[in-house]
Amino acid sequence: MHVELAAIEKRFGRVQALRGVSLELLPGSRTALIGPNGSGKSTLVRALLGMLTVGGQVRIDGVVVGEDRSAVAHRIAYMPQIAPRLAAPVGDVVRAIAGLRGRGFDDIGAMAAKLSLELAPLARRPFRALSGGQRQKVLAALALASGAELLVLDEPTASMDPRSRAAFFRCIEELPAETTILLCSHRLEEIRRLVGRVVVMAEGEVAWSGAAGAYLDQHAEAVVEVCADGEFAAAWLTQRGFRPGAVGWWSKAVPVTERARLLGELGRSLNGQVRDVLARDVERLQSETKENDG
Repeated sequence: MHVELAAIEKRFGRVQALRGVSLELLPGSRTALIGPNGSGKSTLVRALLGMLTVGGQVRIDGVVVGEDRSAVAHRIAYMPQIAPRLAAPVGDVVRAIAGLRGRGFDDIGAMAAKLSLELAPLARRPFRALSGGQRQKVLAALALASGAELLVLDEPTASMDPRSRAAFFRCIEELPAETTILLCSHRLEEIRRLVGRVVVMAEGEVAWSGAAGAYLDQHAEAVVEVCADGEFAAAWLTQRGFRPGAVGWWSKAVPVTERARLLGELGRSLNGQVRDVLARDVERLQSETKENDG
């Protein structure tokens, strides 16, 4: 699916939410849309989905969305960050949404099982009675099993535990190569695994656009932790910006691209004085999770 947003403008009263945003998603491309609250990314997604009247044009495979939304709606699947707290039973919700795409309850159940969620035992429970993680998995299963050509995913793993996130990544990897994906996320783990391009929104405009690798090089950090003995080691670590911790441990945050160089320098300079070394990645822009998985 080929998506083109041309000079998109949107104002809410005195607030200019979007300022001439132009963006292209090529068929089979996978793009992350990033930005702080109020940057315009949610408004841009709603414009893409045809939920708002905006200035400029949104075209999907040449069809202007505002003129004929029904022509493309069935080809798009949207997974919101916050699942609606519906009173209807889970089974009714799943059958209603899946039925619009010619899918059945069992199709969604099979996808949910890949995310470690057994759907059948939950069929009679109110959707709103599920935990945050369970609701997120149901929405993920509905989107992934939809057969849609464009997936718009808004913080899709925010309420999932690490095991479920890994399963979600595998499911994305199994999608047809021609599936176009727009991912709204601050999780560097998601960006690293799922997309090839990053678009950053700020104050209603595109502030940065480029390869995901370049974005990660600029924003990913590593923490190097060293347990060392002796005055020479303490002086060396202090000189290079390490901070002392408990029981002989020192730590320093560095760009992830500098991690290997620093570890090599440690080995050469403090040979025999280092008892242990740990290096771990830090997701500097990771969003906070408000609900636990279940």
